[in-house]
Amino acid sequence: MTEALREYIGEKGGVCDCFFNEGEDLAGAAPELSEIAEGTDCVLVLGGDGTLIRAAARLVGSGLPLIGINLGTVGYLCELEPNSVFPAIDKLMAGDCVIEERMMLSGSGERDGREITGIAFNDIVLHRTGPMAVVSLIVYVNGEYLHTFRADGIILSTPTGSTGYSLSAGGPIVDPKAQMILITPINAHNISSRSIVVGAEDEIVIEIGRRRSQGDEAVEVSFDGDRVALLSVGDRFRIKRATATARICKISHQSFLELLRKKMQAYT
Repeated sequence: MTEALREYIGEKGGVCDCFFNEGEDLAGAAPELSEIAEGTDCVLVLGGDGTLIRAAARLVGSGLPLIGINLGTVGYLCELEPNSVFPAIDKLMAGDCVIEERMMLSGSGERDGREITGIAFNDIVLHRTGPMAVVSLIVYVNGEYLHTFRADGIILSTPTGSTGYSLSAGGPIVDPKAQMILITPINAHNISSRSIVVGAEDEIVIEIGRRRSQGDEAVEVSFDGDRVALLSVGDRFRIKRATATARICKISHQSFLELLRKKMQAYT
């Protein structure tokens, strides 16, 4: 597919450079910005939703719009399928497209004097590790206590990420152009625990509480599925809207609801 796209773009008078990612780590998700030719108009990402998510996080701040070509399964985020990609290239080169700005999340904390920071296109997840026991996660919004979740973990998701891990954990599906943050517990030990939606400008702080007398609980922090650090009892982690956004190129004029309906029909 990559070679066919390169040839097709060349036949249409364009130039296409190719980058191959052989792993699933963020560092190899996209080339360095210095390696991308000046004047590049768009980045085509071949793979699944995870490939697009990692490329967006890697290229954050570049201003380059991305468009996904789905070679995976459901592909909620990837607009194009292999059978529609060449007509889409024609539209793209004719400028018949729109750019959607998608909000991202930033997370920060400190562990053993070391600062922990990161940015996520889909979600930031705090998840238990070690002994098979739930952890206590104390949630504050704008400095006000919200709730203590006793669960396997908690997902802080963007609207774009609502169709990812948050959906699997029972969270709602949200239009990716919306501006909000979703808080979804993972396997909460409480029948009344549900996803909570807060404003995009709200700041969320999660404190690791003590449940075991030893106080040895450990919580793993990950950004878009990439593990970053471990937190322990008493540590706090702050999540808020990132200043940067991801730019997603849209060729089709179909609505999010139409796309959602097609995906749900195809994979039920």
